[in-house]
Amino acid sequence: MDLITLFLFFLLLISLNSHFALAGKRKVHITDDLDDVFDDEEDDDWKEWGKKPAPSFAPSDFTKLDPSKIQEEMMKRHSGPVIGFVKLRFGVRRNPDEVAELAMKWTQVLRTGAVGVRFTAVDLNTIMFNMDSIKDLEELKEFVFDQSEAYEIKMGEQLFRRPGDPSLDEIIQKYNSEKGKEDNASPKEVDGNLKTEL
Repeated sequence: MDLITLFLFFLLLISLNSHFALAGKRKVHITDDLDDVFDDEEDDDWKEWGKKPAPSFAPSDFTKLDPSKIQEEMMKRHSGPVIGFVKLRFGVRRNPDEVAELAMKWTQVLRTGAVGVRFTAVDLNTIMFNMDSIKDLEELKEFVFDQSEAYEIKMGEQLFRRPGDPSLDEIIQKYNSEKGKEDNASPKEVDGNLKTEL
């Protein structure tokens, strides 16, 4: 009886092995007739992929908007590089190497934060910046105002300062009036850094 059981077990093993061997060789055949197949797996995001977003249009009547809102609407549609200037603190003596080094340091720090901005020294009180995208403006303002050397940012007609700081013109006028009382000096003579180009 033992031999018969062993023989049956051996036959069962062979039949199972051949069944699995044949299953591995079978190929799935998909017909070319797919007219009745409906593919509903595409979602809305997939359908919108690769399409350009529809432009959002500005308000039709600008007369009802104040100038800051008009500038804000214009900046939303701005593409391409942005150029501006950072005015450094007034009354601090600097040499050209210090200003150039400061511009280089700011550029390198912002690059590590993935902000596409390049700073270039213009004169002893001004650093110019070239920003790749207006989207990085808030990060740029936050960074610049964290620097003790920076006083204000100017982009076109827009001026940005720390809250509560008077304008640079007011500080220069105040400084010149105090110096003017002493020796009647002109603004260019008061601070030699003011107009020295690099």
